[in-house]
Amino acid sequence: MLSHDRLVLKLPAARVQALIAAGQGEPFDAGKGRPMKEWLVVSADADSLALGQEALAFVAAAK
Repeated sequence: MLSHDRLVLKLPAARVQALIAAGQGEPFDAGKGRPMKEWLVVSADADSLALGQEALAFVAAAK
């Protein structure tokens, strides 16, 4: 999904933390004052395609 022209992705919590630590994203806060563990915000550009595919596989596996 997009939020303020940035891509919001659902990934495993450990992966989200690793990407944040690497400077590749920021925690997503849905306006409740605390970040959501499995959600990451990244710039919506061509580099985010691989992360989008990873997120799709993650949510598809949960079904």
